[in-house]
Formats: sequence, structure tokens, C-alpha cells
Amino acid sequence: MERREQLYEGKAKIVYATDEPDLYIQYFKDDATAFNAKKRGTIVSKGIFNNHISAKLFQVVEKQGIPTHYVKTLSDREMAVKKLDIIRVEVVVRNIVAGNLAKRMGVEEGRRLPHPIIDLHLKQDALDDPMINEDTISAFGLATREELAQMRAYALRVNDILKAFFGERNVDLVDFKLEFGRSPADGGKLLLGDEITPDGCRLWEKGTGRKLDKDRFRRDLGQVEEAYAEVERLVTR
Repeated sequence: MERREQLYEGKAKIVYATDEPDLYIQYFKDDATAFNAKKRGTIVSKGIFNNHISAKLFQVVEKQGIPTHYVKTLSDREMAVKKLDIIRVEVVVRNIVAGNLAKRMGVEEGRRLPHPIIDLHLKQDALDDPMINEDTISAFGLATREELAQMRAYALRVNDILKAFFGERNVDLVDFKLEFGRSPADGGKLLLGDEITPDGCRLWEKGTGRKLDKDRFRRDLGQVEEAYAEVERLVTR
């Protein structure tokens, strides 16, 4: 596979075209941002950790029936993925109160929820990714109601799979963000895209609540690289 022109550069990744029209290369950077890029920095080797973590977790959910854009790992920082028309809706699944949910509800972090909460956000950094609802998504043509139902079903299934996966590794899956897209090569089939990494997941050590995710960077807790390295070790062992 030959890497060709750069198509897109985001906060954490660069996407390149390839000599195969239905495949892209996704390159993971060490750049770190928080609060919609208002805070910036670098997490040494983050791109390597996230590439390895995401590849493994895509394979884990694929084996349980969740279709993803992942094709294969090409190098420490690169994976081949299917071309997707990304749906501009971020699906956030929450199991334990943390972050924005704690602020919105005025409660302390750490409360376990009786059932998962799904939040929907417009994927738009310039607007700080505002929360939106299904009516708004449908009215603005971001996704059909059928696609939204499928996204919710996939998100809840991914939640079940990854809660069990991390639970076996003594880690609580607090919350996480997913993105989906339509695959032109598969007739517009809905696939899980983007990544599944500590950039977009909250992961707490069971019993202690020790954070193993980007909150260590957001909140200046230190030992950021060590946390990402630990998650990589746990996920790929």
C-alpha cells in the first residue's frame, strides 16, 4: 500500500489517501489537546500507544459483531482503514459520573449509573461540540433516524464488550466517545470509525480510581505517558 496526499489533519491524527481508492492511512500523532484545543501539549509516544490500543480494541469489538473501519496495522503509528463519510455526531456513552456530566448535574464524580447514558454531540470544534438531540440531528440531515438507532445499538453493544474487556484487567470503563461513518465501498453501510483510545475514554483503576486516560493531561496530574503506556500494556497483553 502506497501512502499518497494528506487529506485531513486533526488534533490527534492525520489521514492520507493511498493507491487504493477505498482505503486510507490513519497516522497517530503525539499532539495532545484538551477543552477543544484551548490547551495544547505533547504526550511523548502517544501516537504509538494509541495506534496499538485502537487496533486491538477494534479487533475485539469486530469479533463480537461490530463492523469497523479498521483493516490492518501498518507501522507503530499507522493503520489502514476503510474510507468513510463521517457522520458529524459524536456518541458518548457514560457508565460512571465524571467530567461534563458531573458539572451538568451538580454531583460528585464517581457515582455509578443504574444504566448507561448516551449523549449526542455535534462534531464541531468551533462550537465546542455542543450537545444535540435526535430531532436536531434528523432536522439538519446529519443522520437518519434509522442510522441513529443503529448507532445507539452499536454504542451500547460496544459498551458491554469493553466494560467486560477492561473489567478483566481491573479497570473501570467510565465513559467513552465513538464516531461512525458510511462506507462507500459497502453501499453506505454504517461502520465504527475514528479510534478507541485513552484520548476519548475515561479509564479508572478499580478500587483506587486512579486515572489512566487524558484527564491526567487535562488536569495536570502528571505521569501522563506512564498512564498511556500502562493502558497499552493491559490492552495488548
